[in-house]
Amino acid sequence: MTRRAVFLDRDGVLIRTFVRDGTPHPPQTLADVEILPGVPEALSGLRDRGFVLLVVTNQPDVARGTQTREMVEQINAHLLSALPLDGVYVCYHDTPDGCDCRKPAPGLLLQAAREHHIDLPSSYMVGDRGSDIAAGAAAGCRTFLIERPYSRCNQVKPTWQVADLREAGRRISAE
Repeated sequence: MTRRAVFLDRDGVLIRTFVRDGTPHPPQTLADVEILPGVPEALSGLRDRGFVLLVVTNQPDVARGTQTREMVEQINAHLLSALPLDGVYVCYHDTPDGCDCRKPAPGLLLQAAREHHIDLPSSYMVGDRGSDIAAGAAAGCRTFLIERPYSRCNQVKPTWQVADLREAGRRISAE
């Protein structure tokens, strides 16, 4: 049996990012984690509609030496306990590593889809950057770009542009 999923970027979609010099950065500590308004309710609504909720996140600061893998895992564990999520998939590589799991490559989505028996064409990717949209499109999903001041989506046009996860959740539920 295949299921439908909503793939979610972590930083800027579920939790607040820290923008410095126009570039978003993830929280550095667990104390910095702030779940964005409306996220728990949006996720609960999607879960009630039968969607599998999977986080797919690039965390290149680990490869760059400015964050530890342990801290990323602590943040992810906190989100798994605080939100109705079914899994978190992380790419710890940086762009020069040339891996197939770093968005815009679809590797994380494809891995999650295999492990959770997901039907990609009936699923969605919600992100705040062009790399999220490109990964979702490459995996065959419909895509939502949450518009942020740093959102640049030059590679692939999103299916929809929305203000936040609440709006994405409403549109998905109306489909």
